[in-house]
Amino acid sequence: MPEMKNQDIPLSDEPNIWDNIFDYEKISGHLFTRGLWALFLRLVFKFYIRLRVKGNFRGFYKKYPKLIIISNHASHLDGPAILTSIPFSHWMDLYILAAKDYWFSSRFLRFFSKYFLGAIPLDRVTQNTDSVKKCINLLMSLKRIWLVMFPEGTRSQDGSLRPFKSGVSLFSTKTKTPILFLYLQKNRSLWPKGKMFPLPGKMYLHVGPVQEPADTETIFNNYKKWTTEIETKFLRLRRQRQKPVYTKIDPKQ
Repeated sequence: MPEMKNQDIPLSDEPNIWDNIFDYEKISGHLFTRGLWALFLRLVFKFYIRLRVKGNFRGFYKKYPKLIIISNHASHLDGPAILTSIPFSHWMDLYILAAKDYWFSSRFLRFFSKYFLGAIPLDRVTQNTDSVKKCINLLMSLKRIWLVMFPEGTRSQDGSLRPFKSGVSLFSTKTKTPILFLYLQKNRSLWPKGKMFPLPGKMYLHVGPVQEPADTETIFNNYKKWTTEIETKFLRLRRQRQKPVYTKIDPKQ
């Protein structure tokens, strides 16, 4: 995601390029395609990847009709893993920011990203105010919306946490939307950057605390502190040869 200044961005009801091509307010009507994708992901992350989730989204859904969901990013598995961990009954309110240069680079990927993922294209190179305004308008106008984004802006090649771009702070402070922390483990080892297909294995997703709107540095520091605590706990459990308890994904959920 390109660096953006937290300044007043003029919002307009006039149609722009995104309104002409992608009517995101009507994505909730694509129940069939998203249902197929949900079923496929449930099977993949139950039998091939074996996703384990620590935490529960249901309580957050009742308390927070609007959320910006952020996570670390080191693999193409990250987005699908997050979608899989969220109950399908919440999917119609779910949107995800996706790199325009990859997920919208062909006709097939554009169709897939729109109808299966509910993705919003974001230009990682230029400061495209149209996509920024679209996200802000959605957060302000919809009664329910969970917007998934990766504040590092791109996948980490070594798995380490990179500094956050300013987009997450801009969106949250501009729209007064709280931020839900997620943390993915073993994602890079299963599908490292540059590989064609993922490997089988276990992957872990932690559902964390909710952060109130704040500046980029505060969000990053709080997120890093939380993830460091998780890693420290994992190392301690590994030394003790204990396994943490996770919730298995129910394909009927």
